[in-house]
Amino acid sequence: MKGMKGNQKDIPKDKSSLTQKSSSSIKTKGTKKDRKSFIPKPVANRMARRIIFTTGIPTLLGMGVFILSYVLIIKGIAEIPPSLTLTGSAICFFIGLLGLSYGILSASWEEKPGSLIGLEHIRPNLERMRSAIKESSGSK
Repeated sequence: MKGMKGNQKDIPKDKSSLTQKSSSSIKTKGTKKDRKSFIPKPVANRMARRIIFTTGIPTLLGMGVFILSYVLIIKGIAEIPPSLTLTGSAICFFIGLLGLSYGILSASWEEKPGSLIGLEHIRPNLERMRSAIKESSGSK
């Protein structure tokens, strides 16, 4: 029994000391290698602008399909089957999903913003993504 009491001294009585230890260990993990993995603010802003454009327009069109279909049916202009409305809307939303990926991959990581469309940045950005995945899987 005496051996057990000695071990109990090592266990903290309150949980606050446990949280302090874990939060302090989290704070000290920031190294230069970790900081390199962040996306620079100008690049993130370029990505956001492209995403708003390439995802926003198809998403609005996808919602517009429902509205247009509703108006055409209510006014008696056309009899549109629900499957056609859903298909048209789904296509627009899918294009918006592709636009999300395109907006991220077509943003320039250089000082210059790049061209309006950004096709020339897709290949280098895919390479960056692949190397980042390799680094993260190799470090585990």
